[in-house]
Amino acid sequence: MDFDMSMNPQSQIRSALEQEQFLKILSREEALARFQAALFPRAVPSEKRKLGDALGVALAEDITAPIDVPPFDRSNVDGFAVRSADLAAAGEGAPRRLTPNGETIHCGTAPRMQVAAGTATPIATGGPLPRGADAVVMVEHTQPVGSDAIDVRRAVSPGQFVSYAGSDIARGEALLRAGTIIGSREIGMLAACGIAEVLVARKPRVAVVSTGDELVQPGEMLAPAAIYDTNGAIVAAAIDENGGEAIFLGAIPDDETKLESAMRRALAESDMLVLSGGTSKGAGDLSHRIIGRLGQPGIIAHGVALKPGKPLCLAVCDGKPVVILPGFPTSAMFTFHDMIVPVLRKLAGLPPRSDAKVNATVPVRIASELGRTEFVMVSLVEGRDGLIAYPSGKGSGAITSFAQADGFLRIDALADQMQAGTEAEVTLFTPHVRVPDLVIVGSHCTGLDLVTAQLAHAGLTVRSIAVGSLGGLAAARRGECDFAPIHLFDDKSETYNSPYLVEGLELVPGWRRMQGIVFRKDDRRFEGLGAKEAVAAALADPACIMVNRNQGAGTRILIDRLLGGARPEGYWNQPRSHNAVAAAVAQHRADWGMTIAPVAQAAGLGFIPFAEEHYDFALVTARKDRPAVQAFLDALGSNEARAALERVGFRPA
Repeated sequence: MDFDMSMNPQSQIRSALEQEQFLKILSREEALARFQAALFPRAVPSEKRKLGDALGVALAEDITAPIDVPPFDRSNVDGFAVRSADLAAAGEGAPRRLTPNGETIHCGTAPRMQVAAGTATPIATGGPLPRGADAVVMVEHTQPVGSDAIDVRRAVSPGQFVSYAGSDIARGEALLRAGTIIGSREIGMLAACGIAEVLVARKPRVAVVSTGDELVQPGEMLAPAAIYDTNGAIVAAAIDENGGEAIFLGAIPDDETKLESAMRRALAESDMLVLSGGTSKGAGDLSHRIIGRLGQPGIIAHGVALKPGKPLCLAVCDGKPVVILPGFPTSAMFTFHDMIVPVLRKLAGLPPRSDAKVNATVPVRIASELGRTEFVMVSLVEGRDGLIAYPSGKGSGAITSFAQADGFLRIDALADQMQAGTEAEVTLFTPHVRVPDLVIVGSHCTGLDLVTAQLAHAGLTVRSIAVGSLGGLAAARRGECDFAPIHLFDDKSETYNSPYLVEGLELVPGWRRMQGIVFRKDDRRFEGLGAKEAVAAALADPACIMVNRNQGAGTRILIDRLLGGARPEGYWNQPRSHNAVAAAVAQHRADWGMTIAPVAQAAGLGFIPFAEEHYDFALVTARKDRPAVQAFLDALGSNEARAALERVGFRPA
């Protein structure tokens, strides 16, 4: 290597070392790995914020729902709360006459009267369902008859136009995960649960400095040989887009003393420093020489195998990242988004960024109303042959339908359905949708959140879609999920779950949970009885109303075994969750039902154990080697998950 004889020996040696360092080009992967290893692990600073001030920041902790949403069974339409059995034979040619009860239920009105056979209670959209009713008939489908009767010309099914308690958000379920960016939809979910303050990641303060004698700020007069400072504005905006708080300090001329002073001030007042320009090996490029005096370990990489972006310089000075981007705007922004955004988002407590524009296959038929263009919100999962778009099934009043969907598909006004198997274009809500790493479709249990929490904290995304045990098995057979949680009892073999498996599925033991009869603690009809005796006592009392579970649920099979063919009052009231059953009993809309012990305990209800059921997982064998599947299996068997399950009343298998 030749030396410049006009320089003193120390300067010559320093210059040679700097050039050698620049000539040691690192691969993109090695440079990024070294940079992240010098910065992480580290705790993400957090702060409390009022809900109204939390927009655009990331949650610093998981949030579980403190209440059921809705907190009671409510009407989805204006109409009449009815007993569906009264209208089973109703039709255009055979109207059924009902007598209105002497109260009208509005939003915020607590029902006082029971809906007895042959009666109906006027109810407004959002009004709580009264005792005895199991459906709502739309006012448009009724005809007044005088002042004391109505004719109904259409049959209704149990649960029609009813949103059950907890059908949107169940108390105790994981509402939002740490790292979730709070937008208007997330604020709606939090507000619906009464949460007024959240712990969020504090945005890292990122100082932005442009370097170069030639730079002029936009709005100023452009001198000969000068250029406008494009990088300062672009970099600051990109920082704000990716979770940081940009602080632009302006452009600093190529003066070593002034530049070092600005860099020291920036590091003292900020969490990170980003400069543009001054990364090449010319004599006028000062930034990388100054870094060696600002803290340890200093430069991590100076020169990366990127095109464009080779001159990128990465450093860490006493724990604070320092980035010197190339001077050309295209090169600067390419390297920023590719190399710096992952680190910045991690410092801000945000998940990795992933852009996507997708087509997807719809796995189930979606009914639509002729004459209206319909937009159906969907969640995206990975199937055998590409993306699958699962439509949201929670209804138009559900906050989570909008907040948890990835996007929506459109059904034309001239179509009355979208057939199963249709390939549809999905419009994404954001440009950063990430297809989940793990998909779980089947029966939901609050214990599931305790296991998947480990995956979420490790940066894996998990999508859980509750469709019941039988629905989950169907999805597993079609290859639309990794696991199908099931709890199905087979009467012939008197065993759980194994008899329901088919070729291509294998059973993974989960945990045991006690199912039993739930009742209000002041209800003497059930005190001191076993489960079978309690059901017998309920059947002997015509005024004793039950709350059932939906068909396809494992709990429904247990209930039908106990009832032995009986169909007591409330049998056709069929909510889809354990929380809704507990809510119905606690709020006196029903007197007994079947749920699991942890839910009964949380609701403050009496509980009579009946059967310890097996909540297991049907694993799709073809997906067994996927990293997220192995991560779930590891989490399921971990001491941390087992202890968490035991704390809330489950018994790990």
